[in-house]
Amino acid sequence: TLLDAIRKTSVVEKESGGITQHISAYQVKKKGELITFVDTPGHEAFSAMRERGVSMADIAILVVAADDGVRPQTEEVIQYLKDKKIPMVVAINKIDKQNANIQRVKQELADREIVIEDWGGDVVSAEVSAKNNIGIDELLDMILLVAEVEDLKSDNKRLPLGVVIESHLDPKKGNMATVLVRTGTLKEGQDILAGSVAGRVRRLEDFKGRQIKEAGPSMPVTVIGLHQSPNVNDVLQGVADLKSAKISQKEMQSNEFGGVKRFDAQQLGKSIEDQNVKKLNVVLKTDVQGSLEAIGQILGAIKSDEVAINYIHQGVGDITESDVKLGQTSGAVVFGFNIHPTTVAKRLAEMNKVEIKSYKIIYELVEDIKKRLEAMLGEEIVRTDLGKLKVLAVFMTGKKDMIVGGNITFGKMKNGEFVEVIREEKVLGRGKLNNLQQNKINVDEVTQGHECGITFDGETKIKEGDTLVCFHEEVVKKTL
Repeated sequence: TLLDAIRKTSVVEKESGGITQHISAYQVKKKGELITFVDTPGHEAFSAMRERGVSMADIAILVVAADDGVRPQTEEVIQYLKDKKIPMVVAINKIDKQNANIQRVKQELADREIVIEDWGGDVVSAEVSAKNNIGIDELLDMILLVAEVEDLKSDNKRLPLGVVIESHLDPKKGNMATVLVRTGTLKEGQDILAGSVAGRVRRLEDFKGRQIKEAGPSMPVTVIGLHQSPNVNDVLQGVADLKSAKISQKEMQSNEFGGVKRFDAQQLGKSIEDQNVKKLNVVLKTDVQGSLEAIGQILGAIKSDEVAINYIHQGVGDITESDVKLGQTSGAVVFGFNIHPTTVAKRLAEMNKVEIKSYKIIYELVEDIKKRLEAMLGEEIVRTDLGKLKVLAVFMTGKKDMIVGGNITFGKMKNGEFVEVIREEKVLGRGKLNNLQQNKINVDEVTQGHECGITFDGETKIKEGDTLVCFHEEVVKKTL
């Protein structure tokens, strides 16, 4: 919402479920200077995306709501900023709210060693209301001030070096990568490497989708021309000679950028060795790499010794014929996030009874997979002990029932529940409590310290001195 106020647009409203589920980059102009904003989702599930966003930033804007204070995900970002020693501007948002408490926010930040300037610290802050467009100019001024103090510079004459912040397959344009140029100038027609993917820049587009000829330092740009979708966080580099670059690629390629490991979709498909684990076969397709990562991160937090997700295939782009064929041969459910099956894939799925599920909100997709895993867990019998009775007398013994009397030493005896017979600490058998009397009157339950008579329905022969344990049993569905 703050970015919307800065850009005078409404991206957040267009997002399904009101969640910014993708990492994105935008540029604004202030006093003739360009400022690039890398937007990362705020929800707790997207910590890897946030860490990546922080690792790319020259300056971080820490947004804290004046009515909410420091949240767990805010603390997580503060820790990243401290670890990476990234200069920051604090934006105290929602100052127009009735329950806004700016001083409390500053106190909570001070408790976490983020001391605002007017409290004698060295961190600049701006008090804003994204909704009512208050303090936005001041915030931009603060960013330019910090940039000036930090003396941020880069070389636009050298070959470009950037980082992939998102990638996806566009059915019309092909493989597209959103890249943040860190240094150098990326030009149309240039040979490039992005991680293990090579290509030539066929087209460059700015954050508004307009074609441009070159992109300089700190510019977010969409690159079209890579042979396949690179991984998120891959380093993109311009090369003078693609052939020799490919040969020395293994030496040049770094698996990390800014201290953050790049995301590899194949990490999702870890093999499940244990034969006792029931597997849910899944084909997962998403609109962009970041979504694939977020879903993998949330589902990876599910811990169970009995069930597991077995990823048959995962990737970006529409659900295709080959995805349906994989679903058919492996019995997998094909899940899609923010994408749809092609017409051929849909028809093939209907013919072969392959289930395709498409979602626009990550948590609905995750919830569906969780429910399927829980259904595979089956049921378990849960026993609850209710009470114990010491047998004082046996009044009648039948073929399959007995009438006995005794004293309740613990809890209660309850009519209609199960009874376990214990003699000298050994369980002899079990039966049912079919009738319960106190002072020769039928009752539902008798509590500790009282005597009662019971009709025991079961084959075990009870003797004086035995202990009867009354217990309740129910069949419940297992949960994760």
